[in-house]
Amino acid sequence: MNISVELNTLDELHIKGFIGGEIDAFTAPILREKLTDITLLEKIHVELNLTDVSYMDSTGLGVFVGFYKSVTAANGHLELTGLSSRLKRLFDITGLVEIMDIQATDKEVKIDETV
Repeated sequence: MNISVELNTLDELHIKGFIGGEIDAFTAPILREKLTDITLLEKIHVELNLTDVSYMDSTGLGVFVGFYKSVTAANGHLELTGLSSRLKRLFDITGLVEIMDIQATDKEVKIDETV
């Protein structure tokens, strides 16, 4: 059970974060605490890179939903990037992919059937 959270302030309205490890009932409070340390200024843009997240359960989803609500309440924007297909599926089946800005790492291959 490990988690790493690195948050970098690019300028007063842009924050880029890197999250790695496992996000579960034991580590989610650490992530939540780190995210609440971000001062949510009006129109802030937060990008969180989840490339190194190896596991996430519903507790982790709850942390991201709560943070998303905080950011959008301040007229800001939250972008989750680098999601593996497994992580993206969690957001897909909960319908969160429809309301949140989520970018997966795996590119979907579309087959052209008109050949």
